[in-house]
Amino acid sequence: QVYVVFSEELKCWCRALVESVWCQADGYQLGCFLVDYAKYCSVASKNIRVLAGAFAKIPHRAKKCRLHCTKPLTLHIDYCENTAKIGPAKRWDTAAIQHFRKLLE
Repeated sequence: QVYVVFSEELKCWCRALVESVWCQADGYQLGCFLVDYAKYCSVASKNIRVLAGAFAKIPHRAKKCRLHCTKPLTLHIDYCENTAKIGPAKRWDTAAIQHFRKLLE
């Protein structure tokens, strides 16, 4: 279900999917995916509202997706042995992201 949340970063109300909820000392926090901005954010439970009828039917501008069976790689450099090998990484590095965007263009 799509809700409306206030994004502190964007300083506006946005449509969002709630992905997680956790308790903090001052209340609940929600992990949200902003469907019109393709961003993830954390929102306090006081900043969430139910989306009004007609607005719920507007299609999302952003869709979550990933490349099938594609995992990030990076160059591991061993200065002691003077070698460099390509190996798995936890995240995509900036150069790989820029290269992928150029391929899409």
